[in-house]
Amino acid sequence: MENNIKTRVVGVDISIERTTCAVIDIRGNIIAESFFSTMDFSDINSYVSTLCEKIMELVMANGGYETIRSVGVSAPSANFVTGCIENAPNLPWKGVIPLAALMRDQLGLAVGVANDAHATALGELAYGSAHGMKDFIVLNIGVGLGSCFFSEGHEHHGAEGFAGEFGHTCVAEGGRMCTCGHDGCIESYVSARGIVQTAQEVLAEIDAPSLMRNQEKLSPRIIAGFCDQGDELAIETFRRTGHILGIGLANYASVINPEAIILAGGISRAGKWLLDPLRESFEKHVFKAMQGKIKIFVSNLENHTRDVLGASAVAWDVKEYSLFK
Repeated sequence: MENNIKTRVVGVDISIERTTCAVIDIRGNIIAESFFSTMDFSDINSYVSTLCEKIMELVMANGGYETIRSVGVSAPSANFVTGCIENAPNLPWKGVIPLAALMRDQLGLAVGVANDAHATALGELAYGSAHGMKDFIVLNIGVGLGSCFFSEGHEHHGAEGFAGEFGHTCVAEGGRMCTCGHDGCIESYVSARGIVQTAQEVLAEIDAPSLMRNQEKLSPRIIAGFCDQGDELAIETFRRTGHILGIGLANYASVINPEAIILAGGISRAGKWLLDPLRESFEKHVFKAMQGKIKIFVSNLENHTRDVLGASAVAWDVKEYSLFK
């Protein structure tokens, strides 16, 4: 009997701006990859067809189907338990999308789908800063705010697969309206959109010169750049952001007692402007017995690399199935 052990998977990262597909081997080496714009597709069926075509092209050009064990997908608002993207506020497709089933039908391969923060955590555990840890939180800060936590070496999905929705915990009753429909969610304060809104509030409240006043369109990256130039109102914007994020993370950590909190995503690259007020606020509000014991740091993996590696880790977690054995 032939022993056909497959040593490659396909990792797919679906972000708001673009979708990346990669063939990845068992050691985490990215053999080949391609990408296309996510926002070009308002119809989910057209999107899935294009995605599967891209995957098939990539696989056939790099070893063929007989080398591929399975496919893993990282996506916002995805549910590992159901294999669906469920009511994603920041993607063009609404409602419940049975993505794993749609892709399996077209590809003839096993497909696992996971929340982007869950996939990020798997990538950190396998290839990044969380390697060797058993109890940790990974926080993904970008367009949205997602998280995943591991307890005693296992990721926690919850009864319905929705565990880790830290971005939609309330930090200000009656506060800002969130894309999820609730008010006061922490995502509405520390996501990219929330940081820009904070900057606008700071500019309205404080009558002082600022480079931000002359900027036609603000973004967290631009605001962080102004911080580097000594802009006091830009620094105040990130101070407020770090303060409220510190409170939220202190509550999170007080419940699950992690050894570390790992920050990922584009906004984590703001450096000390975010981290210093975050750590100060965190230590002030976390349960006293945990003060000074929980490490908070930025992932040492480049965002794009970690996301596709995390998706590959999802693929290895799926039971093998293939029409091409």
